Amino acid sequence: MRGPLVLAPLGGGTAPVIKKEHGLLRKDNLVTMDIKTKELCLLKLLKHILEPTMYKNIWELPREGVLQKNLDKYLKKNLLKKFLHPFKKGMPPRGEVFLPPHELHIQQAVKGFKILFFPKKFHVFLKTPWWLKEPIHRGMFLYALPPRVFHKKNCRGITLPGPYENYPYFFVESHVIKKGFLMKKTKGAPDPLIMDYYGIQGTHKNLVLIDWRKGLPRTLSEDDRISYFTEDIDLNTYMHYLHMSYPFWMTDDMYSVNKERRGEIMSYAYMQLLARLKLERLTHEMCDIKSMMWNEPLKTGYWPKIRLHTGDEMPVRSNNMILVTKDNLKLKQMLDDVESMLREGILTGKIERRDGTIITLKNSEDIENLARLVLGGMGLVGDDAKFLHMMHLMKKLLTYNVYNLDKNTYVPTALDMYSTCLRDPVFWRLMKRVTDTFTLFKKMLPKYTRDDLDFPGVKVDRVTTDKLVTFMDEYDLDITNALYLDDGELKKKRSDMITVARMRRLNHQPFKISVDITSEKTVDAVVRIFIGPKYDCMGRLLSVNDKRLDMVEIDTFMYKMETGKNTIVRNSVEMHGVIEQRPWTRRLLNNMVDTVGMISKTVDVESWWYKTRVGFPHRLLLPLGRLGGMPLQLFVIVTPVRNNPMLPLVDMSIMKERKTCRWSVCFDTLPLGFPFDRKIDMSHFLTHNMMFTDVIVYRKDLSNAIKDVDRSDMVMKKDDLTFLDTDMLVHRSHKDVMLMSKDDMLRM
Repeated sequence: MRGPLVLAPLGGGTAPVIKKEHGLLRKDNLVTMDIKTKELCLLKLLKHILEPTMYKNIWELPREGVLQKNLDKYLKKNLLKKFLHPFKKGMPPRGEVFLPPHELHIQQAVKGFKILFFPKKFHVFLKTPWWLKEPIHRGMFLYALPPRVFHKKNCRGITLPGPYENYPYFFVESHVIKKGFLMKKTKGAPDPLIMDYYGIQGTHKNLVLIDWRKGLPRTLSEDDRISYFTEDIDLNTYMHYLHMSYPFWMTDDMYSVNKERRGEIMSYAYMQLLARLKLERLTHEMCDIKSMMWNEPLKTGYWPKIRLHTGDEMPVRSNNMILVTKDNLKLKQMLDDVESMLREGILTGKIERRDGTIITLKNSEDIENLARLVLGGMGLVGDDAKFLHMMHLMKKLLTYNVYNLDKNTYVPTALDMYSTCLRDPVFWRLMKRVTDTFTLFKKMLPKYTRDDLDFPGVKVDRVTTDKLVTFMDEYDLDITNALYLDDGELKKKRSDMITVARMRRLNHQPFKISVDITSEKTVDAVVRIFIGPKYDCMGRLLSVNDKRLDMVEIDTFMYKMETGKNTIVRNSVEMHGVIEQRPWTRRLLNNMVDTVGMISKTVDVESWWYKTRVGFPHRLLLPLGRLGGMPLQLFVIVTPVRNNPMLPLVDMSIMKERKTCRWSVCFDTLPLGFPFDRKIDMSHFLTHNMMFTDVIVYRKDLSNAIKDVDRSDMVMKKDDLTFLDTDMLVHRSHKDVMLMSKDDMLRM
């Protein structure tokens, strides 16, 4: 019989000891346990998510009738009853892949989310996922849990693992996981020549490191030149958690989120991602991407190199694919109707719904309505028409499942999953088409006047930065959750072998931006810092209007101006909305439980938000740059704190409480992207409270630093044929193969 989980507080703290009592955790301890103890329970729950529950004795609850007997412990009892009906009839097969665009899957996942969202007490919530994990689809469970943690105050302080640790299959190429299975099958002792060829290192008897970039390069188009950016695990996590934080199915009335600028945040996030991609393309002298066109073959193919846990390969899309066929013609017509309705609504200023209500698209604040129409969250036909939004229809048009015969399952493409869609070059073209709709809306608004732009009495005197230097570094990703446990490992509740994939990723040296400002008065201000191109892909100087949509907002913050000279220094790691590397789950567990098995209850709430919520990867603030330097421009604008009286529903305190403060939404109610969101009248644009300054981004050439070093034991070799191989030649010793100690590994 598998032993129970016994938890205790760390370092002699006052948190309660949670003991086994007849196979259960006592209810009074559940009520009084500290937040880190609760976090540990969820971390154990997510460990080896595809496996049978290793800690099933924790919640020895009856499988049948558990919800019926406890309906009084949940709000909105009728929602639980709606969940029980499909649960009794049968859920999607648990072993298949969960698909957010699959209507049946998402409907049942949302019902599962409601079970997690509406318990009256936290200890009831903590019991619920342990019961829910076993009977429902594991992917559905992984989908429903993060939004609950994100949107409930009583979960503040809980750090969830990165999705690439929970389910590495969507983030790690199939050949890496295949080598992991090979090493586990052979217990770390295969042919040494094979290990060398595949870049496998066995540095310890229970640790295997697999070099991700070893092997032959496989490409289909020039877009693969920037795959280090589009396939970055943290960038794809950012996209995944954007959806988790602002899911289109989270209705205003049921979840009380109607006072947040959720639609505008998502639309601006798409536009910022496109602007950031533009900088990376400029690094390689690639011109801007084109909006998606349906009447011509899609020249750009994509090879995901992803194999799912089911053994199915994520489909490859060949070059020159014909998009519209007799099989998806009806879907294309529906998309045309939706796009036509949106354009007509933008031009006329309103859309009339079937129930007679009017959706206005006339004023600046109506971007919220448009974004929900385009990306989801507002029914086009009725309140339940959640799948008739523009982005979903475009992605569905490109799927390969027109011949699918099973209503519950199909093999997903990269476009289908929020955690993989950025990998596919065509998704960026879809985003371009979507953002063209928002651009059309902004064109119908009046240009900003000088009064809109100016801040009387405030002058930006100078903007300076440190030298901006980028490089390719290494990161070790724990993929042990992808490798199934044998019976002995299940009994020990841990894998005998830790498997790590080593990848190369874009990074930059920390830098500071200094802004000197003269103010004639003491006043609160909002400071916005952008970085953008100076020249286009052909070396031509860009005007402000040419590049306004390509400006990346890297920092926004409030600052109290003092009378006289003010010097603001912003460190890159402290910029608003960025996130450093998420900690390893293995390390979180090590830090929480020491040798006497006790729990630390110290919580840094702000740090927790960035670790567990939406944050743009700090590493990707700067594009790769060039060896000789890549010219860019910084733009700084200082504005007064403005609250738009036309937005009575916006409640900044609510957004602060939910930690949804993306960009400037919790500072003022100016449109996101201000002042570049509308076409600029240059006759009165440049005011004293703003400034452009030239900067240069250098790419560090590591090959120069190791010219006289023996390269025989380098991780990367010249025959890898990767275009970044000079940056990837990093000397590694077996002692620093991982960031954790041998004792740390043995403890797990």
